[in-house]
Amino acid sequence: MKITAATLVLLASASPLFADTSPEACAALRDTVFPGGHVTSARALAPEGLPPYCEVRATALPAISIEVRLPLQGWNGGLYQAGCGGFCGILGRAEGGASWVNAMRPGLERGYATATSDSGHLGLSVTDASWAEANPGAERDWGWRSIGETNRVANLLVEAFYGAPETRAIFQGCSTGGRMAHVAAERYPGMFDGIISGAPAMDYPGLVGTAMSWVLQANTAPDGSRILGPEEAKLIGDAVIAQCDAADGTEDGRIEDPRACEVDYSGLGLSEAQLATLAKWRQGPRNATGEQLYPGGIPEGSEPFWWLWLTGKDGAASLAEGFATGFTRHMAFDPDPGADYAPLDFDFETDPARMAAAAATYNGDSADLSAFRAAGGKMIVYHGWADAIVTPYKTVDWYRKAAEKAGTEAALNESVKLFMIPGLDHCGILPGPEGVNWSSLDPMTPLEAWLDGGPAPETIMAE
Repeated sequence: MKITAATLVLLASASPLFADTSPEACAALRDTVFPGGHVTSARALAPEGLPPYCEVRATALPAISIEVRLPLQGWNGGLYQAGCGGFCGILGRAEGGASWVNAMRPGLERGYATATSDSGHLGLSVTDASWAEANPGAERDWGWRSIGETNRVANLLVEAFYGAPETRAIFQGCSTGGRMAHVAAERYPGMFDGIISGAPAMDYPGLVGTAMSWVLQANTAPDGSRILGPEEAKLIGDAVIAQCDAADGTEDGRIEDPRACEVDYSGLGLSEAQLATLAKWRQGPRNATGEQLYPGGIPEGSEPFWWLWLTGKDGAASLAEGFATGFTRHMAFDPDPGADYAPLDFDFETDPARMAAAAATYNGDSADLSAFRAAGGKMIVYHGWADAIVTPYKTVDWYRKAAEKAGTEAALNESVKLFMIPGLDHCGILPGPEGVNWSSLDPMTPLEAWLDGGPAPETIMAE
């Protein structure tokens, strides 16, 4: 069927609010056509461990693939939208694991209709950026348009299925999903009542273009070999814990705040080249005059996770190399240099300025949240102090600037709260000290309480 205003009015008058629905009603959505897109499939599912739901796949033209899950029973009236990781391109990738990060599942478990997208393209992996080559439309979809289109399509399907609009909308995402969360607050300030942003990669040109190229260049010897590897990471990490763990008064294997950590690396047997690389990693990217090009560097306490994000292991490349290579070749510059370019070619004197257009398309790092705050939105931001790939110093810098824009930190905290988590890896993907990871966090429960009129949350740690 084609969804029109008259259709929605008819459905609303025929269906009681939040009524349970049927598999037959789900199947009827298969022929749905809406402005700027259409449904491609609809089927009723009852997977083990989840409430039964109607899975709807749709396309928002030209190429945004969207999945919406509509509870067949007990819909709570809300919509829960999830972001995606890396360069995205894999619809529903986060649903394959146990983590709630970038996943629709936690919303569905609480009775929400849920939605996500592939951000507008098909990728072979989350580090595949070849889709963006000479494709500004796809870059726009990834940067911001897929957020609004996913929400628009989900709302159309919610009204068609239940005969009533959603009464509460929540967005949750980490890493690129965190960037999407910030973009949503900036570009669509009235779209979401609540937003959860984790480890936000809110400035892709600064982070993936400049900072990751800095990391890779600093760790590459003249002969092309790697200077710091996972073995050196363990030596460095052990020294950090030995000298800084007790600084917060508790020896728990995690660094409470790496800004208070000063480490003497002499005696570890590191070469001059290794010490020089380490110093560059800690300070972050700078140009020839010493100007800081991106806030901070690699934090103390993140060393157990370097093998995945920064150094690689057993001959495998690091994810930083994959992200930086894809971004600088296909997404950062205009025109795209393609395979002729590599992060080792990045010029810290000229290339940051060349990414201004990309920043305007992708970034969500504005400190001005006045429109979102005026709309009554509530936002929880969290970041691990042990994040090696998306530096927490950028998030801290953004928060400081946002508080200044709001007038005071107390004024900002009426709408936005930041939680820095000691020992937490990027999005809690790898387990840290005492097993701290994504399962240690529960931002959804305090966010719902906040939206229900309760006080601003004081913690997001799971009970």
